[in-house]
Amino acid sequence: MKLSEELLWRGFHAETTIKDPAELDNRAGKKFYWGADPSADSLTIGNLAAAMMCACFVRHGYEPYLLVGGATGQIGDPKENGERDLKSLDEVEHNKKCIAAQMKRIIQSSDLTQVDNYDWFKDMKYLEFLREVGKAFSMTQLLDRQFVQNRIGEGGSGISYAEFSYTLIQGYDFLHLYRKYGIDLQLCGADQFGNCSSGIHLIKRLENAKADAWSTPLIIDPATGRKFGKSEGNAIWLDSKKTSIFDFYQFWMNQPDDSVEYLMKIYTLLDKDAVDEIMAGHKKAPELRLAQKALAMGATEVVHGKENMETVVNLTERLFSNDLNEVVEAEIEGFADYLATAKKGTGLLDVLVETGLCSSKSEARKLAAAGAISINGTKVKEDIKINQTALVKRGKNKFAVVK
Repeated sequence: MKLSEELLWRGFHAETTIKDPAELDNRAGKKFYWGADPSADSLTIGNLAAAMMCACFVRHGYEPYLLVGGATGQIGDPKENGERDLKSLDEVEHNKKCIAAQMKRIIQSSDLTQVDNYDWFKDMKYLEFLREVGKAFSMTQLLDRQFVQNRIGEGGSGISYAEFSYTLIQGYDFLHLYRKYGIDLQLCGADQFGNCSSGIHLIKRLENAKADAWSTPLIIDPATGRKFGKSEGNAIWLDSKKTSIFDFYQFWMNQPDDSVEYLMKIYTLLDKDAVDEIMAGHKKAPELRLAQKALAMGATEVVHGKENMETVVNLTERLFSNDLNEVVEAEIEGFADYLATAKKGTGLLDVLVETGLCSSKSEARKLAAAGAISINGTKVKEDIKINQTALVKRGKNKFAVVK
């Protein structure tokens, strides 16, 4: 496939300034940048969709630039429904490093150039910014942005001048990268297309040049109808300390039949022939969940590597066997790298809450009383202290380790 064909086949196509996708196949320069807001120390699978789109461009010969916003991260990308909490400079610095490491692993490009907009904003004078950037935008243009309308309209929470200015800062990023590196293409999620347009506007007005943006749709959780993302409260993180590798794998295994094909195209590196073959087999015997397993294996390998993927596949088979009462301490110790963990000497109810198996002690107490909790294969109905290395199970498919 050509780049344009693969983008359309995988579903990496939402709003764009490019009239004919085929223009991407022989674009002069072949550079792009993608920006990440360091509001957390890990990307989520919502971000991963855009990162996989970036990887697609890289496979077709594009040179990638990753902007992790040390400046914009101090303000926060405006939300639809309220102000973000400001991060400390130390938090922003830590988050930048974590996100850059994840992105490099996903894109797998030796040519990845990392840039930080703090480098060009730290010495910029306020009046200089207003004269060059502020004068290039009309208030009418900015007030018409949908997120602004949502915030200042009836029932809105209002918006600070700092967050209102975010789109100007991001627009200047595109202008700076165009001037310094000749980058004339920005990739983004569909929710960032408006901010990308600010950069296109500045490049046209101040440089009399053409730049473009290409966006990918936001991925919707089929179970809830909400987008995948940390602000939605349903985040699946790429950092195994936030979402264990086992839980990451199980998330994909639990996807419904009517979503699995489109998710496979987005979140794995499987090509069209492979996906078609897998789906043909899946339709003949859906009870085998061949497509879900291919999706789970492919997404886990992209994020956590082949070795961890193979280990979690074997771990899944072991955990869903019927002889967990025979599990031994050394085996449980091996599970700890892939499951949420709690320390020995902790009460069962606290373990269930700390590891995320239950949302509260009251829920944990009810589930235990109903016989839905087991320790090393034996059901436990009381809040006992767990002093030994143990495998705790909730229901049919949720596990944690005490060690």
